Amino acid sequence: MADNLSEALKTLKLSSADSASDSVEGCLDCLLKALAHNNVETSEKIQEMGVLAMMPALLSEQNSCTPKVANIIAEVAKNEFMRSPCVEAGLIPPLVQLLNCKDQEILLQTGRALGNICYDSHSLQAQLISMGVIPTLVRLLGVHSQNTALTEMCLIAFGNLAELESSKEQFASTNIAEELVRLFRKQVEHEKKEMIFEVLAPLAENDVIKLQLVEAGLVECLLEVVAQTVDSDREEDVAQLKTSSDLMVLLLLGDESMQKLFEGGKGSVFQRVLSWVPSNNHQLQLAGALAIANFARNDGNCIHMVDTGIVQKLLELLDRHVEEGNVTVQHAALSALRNLAIPVVNKSKMLLAGVSDVVLKFLKSEMPPVQFKLLGTLRMLIDTQADAAEQLGTNPKLVKRLVEWCEAKDHAGVMGESNRLLSALIRHSKSKDVVRTVIQGEGVKHLVTMATSEHMIMQNEALVALGLIAALDLDCSEKDFVSSNLVQVLHKLLTDEHSAPEIKYNSMILICSIMGSEPLHKEVQSLAFIDVVCNLRSHENKTVAHQASLTEQRLTAQS
Repeated sequence: MADNLSEALKTLKLSSADSASDSVEGCLDCLLKALAHNNVETSEKIQEMGVLAMMPALLSEQNSCTPKVANIIAEVAKNEFMRSPCVEAGLIPPLVQLLNCKDQEILLQTGRALGNICYDSHSLQAQLISMGVIPTLVRLLGVHSQNTALTEMCLIAFGNLAELESSKEQFASTNIAEELVRLFRKQVEHEKKEMIFEVLAPLAENDVIKLQLVEAGLVECLLEVVAQTVDSDREEDVAQLKTSSDLMVLLLLGDESMQKLFEGGKGSVFQRVLSWVPSNNHQLQLAGALAIANFARNDGNCIHMVDTGIVQKLLELLDRHVEEGNVTVQHAALSALRNLAIPVVNKSKMLLAGVSDVVLKFLKSEMPPVQFKLLGTLRMLIDTQADAAEQLGTNPKLVKRLVEWCEAKDHAGVMGESNRLLSALIRHSKSKDVVRTVIQGEGVKHLVTMATSEHMIMQNEALVALGLIAALDLDCSEKDFVSSNLVQVLHKLLTDEHSAPEIKYNSMILICSIMGSEPLHKEVQSLAFIDVVCNLRSHENKTVAHQASLTEQRLTAQS
């Protein structure tokens, strides 16, 4: 075999440009046989003998040798160490050129060769994209859809190329959506459907392609797969159900595709997805709740959904997952409720439906994603709802848990949301009872820390809440204000040139509110606040300047 191979390589190197000669064809057959016997060793030999450099010339003459040459390149490029030499030998341009030919065997071997050379190399795949292979491959898929091997080659290529962001725009300018949906409809085997799914998932991340897939009828295909697999325990059916429902949710992430499927709340797709929520299948419950969260991305949809009783479905779902519940389902259902609670008109309706009572059942959860969504849902619900804020704010169990989560250093999201809800309970209720519950629950120090947050919105929320605490119950909060260094924090906020005008304004309001406390008053005097405030009288923001004058008068009167 070794002698034959060496002879074949020599003959090939010496052969004339007449690449269709019998001797060349015989050499190529010998190489393919050697590669099948020992690919690594044969590939090394091919490289040593410098045969790769001859391949572009052999490829440029289309004849009976062409598929064999492309096949040899495909086999050689299975080895990682051969991929760079293939690129250096200039094989990519002639191979790309061959994708325009009509011969199916040449197309198949050319696709394999390009796929193997560019395997795992984003830069080479990007080069193929810039050379225009995507429209060519999409066209091939349409023309040769009866050829299973060619179809699979195209799908593998799409799967690799679709991972690159630069490919999405090119894919969007072709009829890839129609071709893939047409192909999907024809498939019976699980493996074939899986191959198409692997292309659809990365493509569907692009909003333009999302809409194209919806218009091409992908959603109906997915719903059909769900209906066929929902009651099956077979591993492949369970996998297909998950892939289909996940892809369905992904399509709903695009604003246009989502609105098209919502159809004013009357769309058959929307109705089918709703029916997943009460199902006994966790995967469908999850997809149904996530779909509602995605449909609930604008006020009109949210108002329609609350008016048509979707909240009740979500609450029943959550109730089924309180004890030993599925965390992803809890998270998804809470996400949906949080989004539905954004429009002001929905808040009182959702509170009446008992949303806060069901959400509170998850206070004991130890899962940060669930904690985060629970906090966000409650914060949305009580926004502008004084009675609800008072009811929740006087719940010592809730306040105690919020204070615990305010210390969740490992989970910044949970920590931030806990602080924001604590502040919101005070701001929206403006209730002395809520203030007292927060003081007793040792929440004041966390609000003082929150005033130093890097996020202006959180600083502001904290200062307004602290102002209300001081105005409603200075006697009880005095000790906490002193121990948490409130006065020093306010001094820093007022002297920091980066503090926003609202922060300076609310800091001065708070200074005035704490002047009735002797120890806090002394601290204000010792830090020479009067000088700081005097400087702010010339602030470019008129509201800040005016408040500085009022605060100066107050400080002067009490000095």
